[in-house]
Amino acid sequence: MLVVGLTGSIGMGKSTAAERFRHNGVPVFDADAAVHALYEGRAVPLIEAAFPGTTDNGRVDREKLSAALRGDREKIRALESIVHPLVRGERERFLEENARAGTAMAVLEIPLLFETGSENDCDVTVVVSAPADKQRERVLERANMTPEKLDALLANQMPDEEKRGRADYVVDTGGTIAHSQAQIDKIIESLKGRQGRVYTLPA
Repeated sequence: MLVVGLTGSIGMGKSTAAERFRHNGVPVFDADAAVHALYEGRAVPLIEAAFPGTTDNGRVDREKLSAALRGDREKIRALESIVHPLVRGERERFLEENARAGTAMAVLEIPLLFETGSENDCDVTVVVSAPADKQRERVLERANMTPEKLDALLANQMPDEEKRGRADYVVDTGGTIAHSQAQIDKIIESLKGRQGRVYTLPA
């Protein structure tokens, strides 16, 4: 099974790209969705123990958690040490299920693909990228987003230029959605029949 890593900085169009892979029948693991599920499930007691008062009614309160972290790198690392292994477990389940089902190609949509070294678990990497002004415009349209929050998020991510330099494929998402979709379709076509070398089923 060929494993494709899909990534890109905030506001670059990962979700749109992932949806196009799904449209073409390629299953996608959404790391952000996995985190959301964990914040309403298995991660809740672990996060409450590490950051008391950050959960409510059996789920993580993201606003309270953000306030508890307040840009503290040590606390952020502590949170990552809880969440990342759980997400990796969900990812492994996704890969195993698809490999056993005979899936030819599967996508891992991971925002911090390069930052966490997860590109080593992929045969091919795809980065979505748009001009910085377009990125800011998109992100600042989101509810509760401020320039300060955006700058803090970007500071925690690898620069877009470096991601593009490390990618096997770069999708330009600065234009229309149709233009982005056409690029994804072309990538999928070019990867058909290619054998994956990274993933092996557990014994």
